[in-house]
Amino acid sequence: MYAAPFSYFRAASLQEAVKLLQELGEDARVIAGGQSLIPLMKMRMARPAALIDINFIPGLGDIHNSKGELRFGALVRHADLEHSAAGVTVPILHDCAAGIADVQVRNQGTIGGSLAEADPSGDWGTALLALDTSVVCLGPEGERTVPLEEFIKDAYTTALTHEEIVTEVRVKAPPKGSGGAHLAFKRSAPVYPTASASVQLTLADHNTCKDARIVLGCVGLTAIRAKEAEAGLRGKPLDEKNIRTAVDAARAAADPQSDMRGSADYKRVLVGALVKRAIGIAARRARGESVDAGHEYAGR
Repeated sequence: MYAAPFSYFRAASLQEAVKLLQELGEDARVIAGGQSLIPLMKMRMARPAALIDINFIPGLGDIHNSKGELRFGALVRHADLEHSAAGVTVPILHDCAAGIADVQVRNQGTIGGSLAEADPSGDWGTALLALDTSVVCLGPEGERTVPLEEFIKDAYTTALTHEEIVTEVRVKAPPKGSGGAHLAFKRSAPVYPTASASVQLTLADHNTCKDARIVLGCVGLTAIRAKEAEAGLRGKPLDEKNIRTAVDAARAAADPQSDMRGSADYKRVLVGALVKRAIGIAARRARGESVDAGHEYAGR
């Protein structure tokens, strides 16, 4: 099926893109990588009257490390981050970027677009929520910075107004002694995960957890911070008992729905197993070990 007719506009600057959104009204959509919007248009589940292409705006594809903060332009592709120095210094970012869909999607899809889509099955909302992340938005009233926890409101719903554009994603560099891991379980590469988990730890010593973030993906309408699970580790040794307590709390925090990927009970058990593995990998990375992690596929 072909998309319904639409008008096409190529913005040369962010200010021009915002102005076009104002002028063209509610039926206009911004297009970046197009990995979510174009399939919806082809199925006629989305029928924008106009597309505003921001791919030719200078600077939106840049990655910077400045003053203890990683900054990704809204057009940074998944593959860009996968192969960047940022992916090496913050392994949880590499885990996420390297496992998204297939090579074609990773080369086209953007981090800014993924967050703006707020798909509850997406990976970036989960992985970035495990870090201290904020989203920079530009609109007619100027620029504002929104913490990621406040940016994603619900499934496919964000704090963006219609006339605003995501311009940048900012991540505070984790402190010394930190490590993280993002794990996702899928039937195959092109499909969304059945469940995912992101864990970021900071160790006070070789085995004591100073701080923790534990985030669950694909088991709710948004990524879920399992704060009771985090409390089960914070200030405590990473022993079997405390990890089991955190895993149990993570399962309790999950709110999955049964679908073609599995029953709610199955997803709850699966996400607990992913959290347990992610804690182990994050701890080892925090101690300075090099450990492979990322997406896993059924049948492997």
